[in-house]
Amino acid sequence: MIEKLFTGNESVQEHRTVPLAESRLAFLNHSASQGYSPDTLRRIATAQLAVVRHVSFGKTGKASLRQVEDAVEHWAALDPGRRSKPGTAARRQLIAKAVHWLEFAGRLQCPAALPAEAYVQRVAEFADELRQQLGRSEATIRLYSGRLRELFRGLQGEQRDPDDIGVADIDRLLARKGPASGLSRCTQRSYGNALRAYFRFAEQRGWCAPGLAEAVTSPRIHQDERLPSGPAPDEVRSLLATAAGDRAVDLRDRAILLLLSVYGLRAGEVAGLRLDDIDWSTETLCVRRPKTGRVDRYPLARSVGAAIIRYLRAARPRCVDRAIFFTVHAPIRPLSSVGISALVIRRMRRIGVEGKRRGAHCLRHACAQRLLDDGLSLHEIGDYLGHRSLDSTAVYAKLGLVALRQVANFDLEGLA
Repeated sequence: MIEKLFTGNESVQEHRTVPLAESRLAFLNHSASQGYSPDTLRRIATAQLAVVRHVSFGKTGKASLRQVEDAVEHWAALDPGRRSKPGTAARRQLIAKAVHWLEFAGRLQCPAALPAEAYVQRVAEFADELRQQLGRSEATIRLYSGRLRELFRGLQGEQRDPDDIGVADIDRLLARKGPASGLSRCTQRSYGNALRAYFRFAEQRGWCAPGLAEAVTSPRIHQDERLPSGPAPDEVRSLLATAAGDRAVDLRDRAILLLLSVYGLRAGEVAGLRLDDIDWSTETLCVRRPKTGRVDRYPLARSVGAAIIRYLRAARPRCVDRAIFFTVHAPIRPLSSVGISALVIRRMRRIGVEGKRRGAHCLRHACAQRLLDDGLSLHEIGDYLGHRSLDSTAVYAKLGLVALRQVANFDLEGLA
């Protein structure tokens, strides 16, 4: 690996003779397997060299973040004519790469983190309760766990014991996600729901004072307060046109956009697709529904199948992982639901679509509206979208009424 990255004999010899050669080489090989370019690998090796040259690991064999920062600054000062100035982005990148290596090698000294560990344990036990006793879906468990970790992060920074949380702390936690945060009322409510469910569980375990769950307040959402909205058919076609190129990112994104718009899949359902979920002989697509636990099979539309084949042949990285969609930039890894929504948002901005709803889920709404316009019944639309109950589908009928009211209110200028 070192010989591939550096050509000069002196550079190769230096990287081979300084301490922790085996650990440094293992991380370089790991980074190479993640798809990092040779230039990035050379920067990682340089960061490693700066640390081992100027850090005394001591008896623990570990280095602190402050030691890493000082080492990189000292390394750069030795040759100010060739190395980056203090505080530059290049210097910060070197520090980040050195920290990643030390974390990988188990040599990064972290500050006391007992409260943080306690919070992690609390969230893990709460997730088990949701899964085993309450039968919640994995999607709900991930959502609630993520909400708790995000809201508790401030208390962890204060090194607070999770058992000492009071009403004032809850109000402060939720205030950060209140109206001033810019979040929708539905999102604000989801934070309240997560905290309320957690404190009910915590009270049963004796982790908190009684009544904290009732102290959690969240905005009231009226039925059908926000009708689902998606891009118009012309906007969907324009969105697909942005991914009509031959670049790897275009081939991947076009297949994803077609899956979202043709089948109305959720972002997590697309992220969860595996190679075995497509039966090419029968031209069928198998979709697992994390939210409901259902498994549905669809006929594979020719346009979707052709787009997936192009991506698999020309752009998907060759690896043992059975996931279909991967990131195009290092580190190479399966694409997450967040990544799928992010790519939809980027491309919708490119065509000038305005409004808050620009993520992957808006294409699900557009699909539902298309099915409704085509005359499918609510039951058929619900089955197609994988809804658990008809109530989830009935809201789309409101969209038809809105359109009818617009027609009824149209000014005929005295012709009626």
